[in-house]
Amino acid sequence: MLDIEIKEVSNKQLLKEFIYLPDFIHKNHKNWVPPIYMDEWDFFDKDKNPSFNKNETILFLAFSKGKAVGRVMGIIPTVYNHFHNENNARFSFLETIDEIDVARELLDKVKEWAKSFDTKILIGPLSFSDKEPQGFLFHGYNEPHVIASNCNFPYQTQQLVDLGFTKYKDLFVYSVDLKKDLPQFYYSLAERNLRHGYKLVEFTNKIQARKYIHPILNLVNITYKDIYASTPFSDSEMDDFANKYLAVLNARLIKVILDKNDQIIAFVIAMRDMGKGLKIAKGNLFPFGFIPFLYHQKKSKQLNLLLGAIANEHRNRGLDTLLGVSLFDSAKKMGMEHVDTHLILEENIKMRKEIERLDGDIYKKYRLYSMSL
Repeated sequence: MLDIEIKEVSNKQLLKEFIYLPDFIHKNHKNWVPPIYMDEWDFFDKDKNPSFNKNETILFLAFSKGKAVGRVMGIIPTVYNHFHNENNARFSFLETIDEIDVARELLDKVKEWAKSFDTKILIGPLSFSDKEPQGFLFHGYNEPHVIASNCNFPYQTQQLVDLGFTKYKDLFVYSVDLKKDLPQFYYSLAERNLRHGYKLVEFTNKIQARKYIHPILNLVNITYKDIYASTPFSDSEMDDFANKYLAVLNARLIKVILDKNDQIIAFVIAMRDMGKGLKIAKGNLFPFGFIPFLYHQKKSKQLNLLLGAIANEHRNRGLDTLLGVSLFDSAKKMGMEHVDTHLILEENIKMRKEIERLDGDIYKKYRLYSMSL
């Protein structure tokens, strides 16, 4: 049994160890892709990330023989709990070496802290919202990691099971082959929608797209309100999203639909996969890491879906088809060959059926776990 010491992250040096610990945990993990570390520093900066003002949080590091061997973040989603009449705690950013005692000590600390707020259930891995990585991979371990999702070893999933955590929710990721032609009726349905007064807006540069970011994210706030763990964007968070993602997005992979009054009623945002370039850059874009990052992103054959929504009153009218036809055609022209759909809740049957109509196959499965407190 390891001699383990748990420390609360209380200064910049400990925060640095917290942020960079995954480099050590995943040093021999062929599919792992590091995060963009300057984004990690911003995320964990309480002065820059407004999510810290809406939640109670705590960060722990586990040490053995003076070396960091594990980490975890505890969260009480105060605003979310109040809005949804829940009393839950969360854990996130859990990383440990292959020693269950490390996971046990870290999660026991989170449970002890969460009980002080009289919470009843601990759920995770789950951060401030569904916009951040959630769940542990339990199927598809040999598939390449996609940024904004968790990449874990099988032992990390097994640790939670052995510690008594059980399934809370599952999320699936589909792969869609872009080399196949879409059925002709998709194009016919898309053309019909354009004839009925809907307007498809496409972009050639980021300046054109930027003015649509706030209306797009306002639509997300409305349409995502009943999706588990979704929290609305504030105005400042919308600005942060624009600044963070527009830098790496290709405007041709953003599609917007307007109604007859030029109001945004649907959109989809996707991006080229950036995994290979980030691995070469080791998560550091500066001073020179941006060169392989940009080069390999332009060469990537994979399209990653990020966000999409359709206004409730305009659903079931084929607008998803119009968005999909336009997006997939653009991706094909850019040389991409397959799509990663990102995480889709198991219970989101409608969206899953749409993907399966495109011959999409589940190639990764993630699980949120829970434990009564």
